[in-house]
Amino acid sequence: MEYWDIYDEKKQKTGRTMKRNDWNMKPDEYHLTVLGVLKRPDGRYLITQRKLDKDWWEVPGGGVNAGEDSRDAVIREIREETGIDVSQAAGGYAFSYKRVNPEEKNNYFVDIYKFILDFVDNDVKVQPEEVEGFKIATLEEIRAFAQEGIFLHYDSMKEVFD
Repeated sequence: MEYWDIYDEKKQKTGRTMKRNDWNMKPDEYHLTVLGVLKRPDGRYLITQRKLDKDWWEVPGGGVNAGEDSRDAVIREIREETGIDVSQAAGGYAFSYKRVNPEEKNNYFVDIYKFILDFVDNDVKVQPEEVEGFKIATLEEIRAFAQEGIFLHYDSMKEVFD
Protein backbone atom coordinates (compact mmCIF):
# COMPACT_ATOMS: atom_id res chain seq x y z
CA MET A 1 0.00 0.00 0.00
CA GLU A 2 1.38 3.39 -1.00
CA TYR A 3 1.00 6.42 1.24
CA TRP A 4 1.19 10.11 0.50
CA ASP A 5 2.11 12.93 2.88
CA ILE A 6 -0.66 15.38 3.74
CA TYR A 7 0.22 19.06 3.33
CA ASP A 8 -1.46 22.21 4.63
CA GLU A 9 -2.61 25.09 2.43
CA LYS A 10 0.89 26.61 2.57
CA LYS A 11 2.44 23.39 1.19
CA GLN A 12 3.94 22.41 4.51
CA LYS A 13 3.87 18.76 5.60
CA THR A 14 1.43 18.16 8.45
CA GLY A 15 3.09 14.97 9.71
CA ARG A 16 0.06 12.94 8.64
CA THR A 17 -0.28 10.59 5.70
CA MET A 18 -3.09 9.23 3.57
CA LYS A 19 -3.51 6.11 1.51
CA ARG A 20 -2.85 6.71 -2.16
CA ASN A 21 -6.03 7.79 -3.99
CA ASP A 22 -8.11 7.81 -0.80
CA TRP A 23 -10.20 10.84 -1.73
CA ASN A 24 -11.60 11.81 1.64
CA MET A 25 -9.54 14.90 2.33
CA LYS A 26 -10.60 17.75 4.58
CA PRO A 27 -10.85 21.23 2.99
CA ASP A 28 -7.45 22.31 4.37
CA GLU A 29 -5.58 19.12 3.38
CA TYR A 30 -3.56 18.62 0.20
CA HIS A 31 -1.35 15.98 -1.35
CA LEU A 32 1.55 16.58 -3.74
CA THR A 33 1.87 15.42 -7.33
CA VAL A 34 4.50 16.03 -10.00
CA LEU A 35 4.55 16.44 -13.76
CA GLY A 36 7.70 16.12 -15.86
CA VAL A 37 8.05 17.86 -19.20
CA LEU A 38 10.80 16.27 -21.27
CA LYS A 39 12.11 18.36 -24.17
CA ARG A 40 14.66 17.32 -26.75
CA PRO A 41 17.25 19.81 -28.05
CA ASP A 42 15.38 19.84 -31.38
CA GLY A 43 12.40 21.44 -29.62
CA ARG A 44 10.14 18.36 -29.58
CA TYR A 45 8.51 17.01 -26.44
CA LEU A 46 7.78 13.53 -25.14
CA ILE A 47 4.07 13.13 -24.43
CA THR A 48 2.23 9.99 -23.42
CA GLN A 49 -1.22 8.61 -24.11
CA ARG A 50 -3.16 7.44 -21.06
CA LYS A 51 -3.86 3.72 -20.81
CA LEU A 52 -7.31 4.00 -19.24
CA ASP A 53 -8.45 6.94 -21.32
CA LYS A 54 -6.86 6.67 -24.76
CA ASP A 55 -8.25 9.99 -25.93
CA TRP A 56 -6.07 11.88 -23.42
CA TRP A 57 -2.47 13.01 -23.81
CA GLU A 58 -0.23 14.17 -20.99
CA VAL A 59 3.31 14.34 -19.69
CA PRO A 60 4.62 11.74 -17.24
CA GLY A 61 3.82 12.29 -13.60
CA GLY A 62 2.07 11.06 -10.51
CA GLY A 63 1.86 11.19 -6.75
CA VAL A 64 4.75 11.92 -4.42
CA ASN A 65 5.12 9.07 -1.94
CA ALA A 66 5.32 9.74 1.80
CA GLY A 67 8.86 10.77 2.70
CA GLU A 68 9.83 11.39 -0.93
CA ASP A 69 10.70 14.83 -2.28
CA SER A 70 9.17 16.04 -5.51
CA ARG A 71 12.39 15.91 -7.56
CA ASP A 72 12.94 12.25 -6.67
CA ALA A 73 9.27 11.57 -7.44
CA VAL A 74 9.35 13.15 -10.90
CA ILE A 75 12.55 11.28 -11.78
CA ARG A 76 10.90 8.04 -10.60
CA GLU A 77 7.64 8.70 -12.47
CA ILE A 78 9.38 9.56 -15.75
CA ARG A 79 11.55 6.44 -15.48
CA GLU A 80 8.58 4.20 -14.61
CA GLU A 81 6.30 5.53 -17.35
CA THR A 82 8.84 6.05 -20.16
CA GLY A 83 12.05 4.22 -19.25
CA ILE A 84 14.03 7.46 -19.55
CA ASP A 85 16.39 8.53 -16.77
CA VAL A 86 16.39 12.31 -16.33
CA SER A 87 18.45 12.35 -13.13
CA GLN A 88 21.42 13.90 -14.97
CA ALA A 89 19.42 15.94 -17.50
CA ALA A 90 19.60 19.72 -17.77
CA GLY A 91 16.72 21.63 -16.25
CA GLY A 92 14.67 20.92 -13.18
CA TYR A 93 11.95 22.53 -11.10
CA ALA A 94 9.89 25.13 -13.00
CA PHE A 95 6.91 26.11 -10.79
CA SER A 96 3.98 24.83 -8.73
CA TYR A 97 0.26 25.32 -8.78
CA LYS A 98 -2.56 24.38 -6.43
CA ARG A 99 -5.93 22.77 -7.15
CA VAL A 100 -8.82 22.83 -4.70
CA ASN A 101 -11.62 20.34 -5.38
CA PRO A 102 -13.87 20.31 -2.28
CA GLU A 103 -16.67 18.39 -3.99
CA GLU A 104 -14.24 15.58 -4.85
CA LYS A 105 -12.36 15.85 -1.52
CA ASN A 106 -9.15 15.92 -3.57
CA ASN A 107 -6.96 18.98 -3.07
CA TYR A 108 -3.41 18.94 -4.35
CA PHE A 109 -0.29 20.82 -5.30
CA VAL A 110 1.47 20.08 -8.58
CA ASP A 111 5.21 20.62 -8.95
CA ILE A 112 6.14 21.07 -12.60
CA TYR A 113 9.59 20.07 -13.81
CA LYS A 114 11.17 20.59 -17.20
CA PHE A 115 14.14 18.55 -18.38
CA ILE A 116 16.13 18.85 -21.59
CA LEU A 117 17.65 15.63 -22.82
CA ASP A 118 18.63 14.18 -26.16
CA PHE A 119 16.82 10.88 -26.75
CA VAL A 120 15.32 8.93 -29.63
CA ASP A 121 12.10 6.94 -30.00
CA ASN A 122 13.91 3.66 -29.25
CA ASP A 123 14.94 5.01 -25.83
CA VAL A 124 11.28 5.21 -24.78
CA LYS A 125 9.97 2.07 -23.04
CA VAL A 126 6.42 2.77 -21.89
CA GLN A 127 4.92 1.20 -18.80
CA PRO A 128 2.04 -0.83 -20.29
CA GLU A 129 -0.07 -0.65 -17.11
CA GLU A 130 -0.32 3.14 -17.32
CA VAL A 131 0.72 4.22 -20.80
CA GLU A 132 -0.92 3.24 -24.08
CA GLY A 133 1.64 4.94 -26.29
CA PHE A 134 3.80 7.99 -26.77
CA LYS A 135 4.59 10.69 -29.27
CA ILE A 136 7.56 12.96 -29.82
CA ALA A 137 5.44 16.03 -30.43
CA THR A 138 5.99 19.54 -31.66
CA LEU A 139 4.70 22.45 -29.67
CA GLU A 140 2.07 22.98 -32.36
CA GLU A 141 0.81 19.39 -31.95
CA ILE A 142 0.58 19.82 -28.19
CA ARG A 143 -1.32 23.08 -28.58
CA ALA A 144 -3.69 21.38 -31.06
CA PHE A 145 -4.38 18.57 -28.54
CA ALA A 146 -5.00 21.25 -25.89
CA GLN A 147 -7.45 23.10 -28.17
CA GLU A 148 -9.29 19.81 -28.71
CA GLY A 149 -9.46 19.48 -24.93
CA ILE A 150 -7.46 16.24 -24.88
CA PHE A 151 -4.17 17.33 -23.26
CA LEU A 152 -4.35 17.04 -19.47
CA HIS A 153 -3.26 19.99 -17.33
CA TYR A 154 -2.22 22.08 -20.35
CA ASP A 155 -3.86 25.31 -19.18
CA SER A 156 -2.15 25.04 -15.79
CA MET A 157 1.28 24.30 -17.21
CA LYS A 158 1.39 25.87 -20.68
CA GLU A 159 4.07 28.37 -19.64
CA VAL A 160 6.61 25.53 -19.32
CA PHE A 161 6.26 24.75 -23.02
CA ASP A 162 8.23 27.20 -25.16
